[in-house]
Amino acid sequence: MRKLLDAAAKEFGDRGFYEASISDITRRAGTALGSFYTYFDSKEAIFSALVRDMSQAVARTAAAAVSPSSGGVDREHEVLIAFLDFARQNKAIYRIIDEAEFVDPASYRAHYEGAAARIAARLDQGVADQLVRPGENEVRAWALMGMNVFIGLRYGVWEDSRPSDEIAAAIEDLLRNGIAAPTKKPS
Repeated sequence: MRKLLDAAAKEFGDRGFYEASISDITRRAGTALGSFYTYFDSKEAIFSALVRDMSQAVARTAAAAVSPSSGGVDREHEVLIAFLDFARQNKAIYRIIDEAEFVDPASYRAHYEGAAARIAARLDQGVADQLVRPGENEVRAWALMGMNVFIGLRYGVWEDSRPSDEIAAAIEDLLRNGIAAPTKKPS
């Protein structure tokens, strides 16, 4: 099954859902067409399985990047570096997840809701550890996820020459200091 999912990632990533075919996926995987149907009923079924698999891979990558002693903004810094590196190695994820909005809306939504829930849980832990200000962590999670998605697109997929830690440092500064200029004291 792993060979089929990997081949599907390449096929859907290169050609898109509508242009990809089951026979092209099995050809890439080096498997017989019959073995495809051992695991999947249709092109839609393997696509849905692929979206779930990619979502799980992102979650595993983020979890593996977190050092036990980090928390709050430091933890988000670690996760962003890991996500950028993941996006650079798996550029097709953007096309596949974007197409899921129309091919499999339930998987698309589950991908983002799962990511937001994991981020919110990290923020909640940061609040409990007194490393994050209390606030609307669900809203914050969606904002962080949106930022990470577009940072990954720009610096992971479109152009990937800047070091991940340099990009993450700029985001860390944003999280720690915001964007507002320091208030000038009246003279």
